[in-house]
Amino acid sequence: MKTDVKRSIGGLEELLGALPPEARAAASRIFAVSTTVGRLDAPTEMHDWIAKQFGSVDAVSAQRIVRVTNLVMLEGALFNDLRARRPAEVKGADEVRETIERSRGDPFCHPETGTPADTFGRVKGAHGITASNVAKYDAYHGVLVFDDHDPLATMDAGVIRDRLVTARRWAERVNEEDPAARYYFLLWNCLWRAGGSIVHGHMQMTVTAGMHYPKVELLRRRSLAYDEQHGRDYFDDLWLVHEALELGDERDGARVFASLAPVKESEVVIVGRPGDDERSLAGAIAHVVAAYRSRGVVSYNLALLLPPLSADGNDWRRFPPQARLVDRGDTANKTSDIGGMELYAAAVVAGDPFRLAEVIRS
Repeated sequence: MKTDVKRSIGGLEELLGALPPEARAAASRIFAVSTTVGRLDAPTEMHDWIAKQFGSVDAVSAQRIVRVTNLVMLEGALFNDLRARRPAEVKGADEVRETIERSRGDPFCHPETGTPADTFGRVKGAHGITASNVAKYDAYHGVLVFDDHDPLATMDAGVIRDRLVTARRWAERVNEEDPAARYYFLLWNCLWRAGGSIVHGHMQMTVTAGMHYPKVELLRRRSLAYDEQHGRDYFDDLWLVHEALELGDERDGARVFASLAPVKESEVVIVGRPGDDERSLAGAIAHVVAAYRSRGVVSYNLALLLPPLSADGNDWRRFPPQARLVDRGDTANKTSDIGGMELYAAAVVAGDPFRLAEVIRS
């Protein structure tokens, strides 16, 4: 995309208007974008503090706010260009490393005696072994305990792939035991800021029955409705828009992009091809995790959105395997990154997806 408009979230409306016709049409089908200005009158006593934090008083007197709504999924975010321009400052790196080292010897360091097994036993891979979760989300809730205690140890595509395969083998064992339990979900909460209650590296897996978890099922239904209404594949159009804006990159056959409607900071979406499984995402996941780490991100959430393990009578043919990752912020920050707006209205986001995309594409 060639345009003189500044490549930032603040200029999104202008950037969308400069897209080639096909991408511009896809953007209009999927996204609603509006730009407003928030104004304030700061007392003189605050001027020095504002100048130190934001560069000048003028910078905060009129703030451009961009609202992006995904009309298909009704997911949205509010971006403040001023906040997006603030330099990132990562605190507590030494504390994180000390906490990881102090926690060595925890039950996950000897999983076969320190964790319970599922009724069908354990599944062991080259880089992890499964356990049964003590306090379960669902009837089938397991843990993949990493062989490496350090959750921040370097993980290449091969390590990620092995762990995804091991976790899937666990889910398949569940499905063999209970054929009605066919809806598999994997999550990775890295460190306490992301909800991880144990420091030792681990992923969690659930398999449920009846229907998929609501947000996965909603995505399936909305993507089918999009196809019926527009005669276009939703996931192809979503990629078309992000790629045209130079927010996306292809890695090992998977489509990777910095989301225009993130659930929270620096959300990256990875989309594979229909018919493939999550192994096809391993290289892209490893790349994104490395990109996060290069920006000082140590705490993040990852979720896999997958078709059911066996046919359920619904149309999943065009539903590709997907991973979504989100930065959960500074581990030393005692303020929650999610409040009432995120729970009940829309995400409030400081990070500019165009800056995130530069790291992903590099």
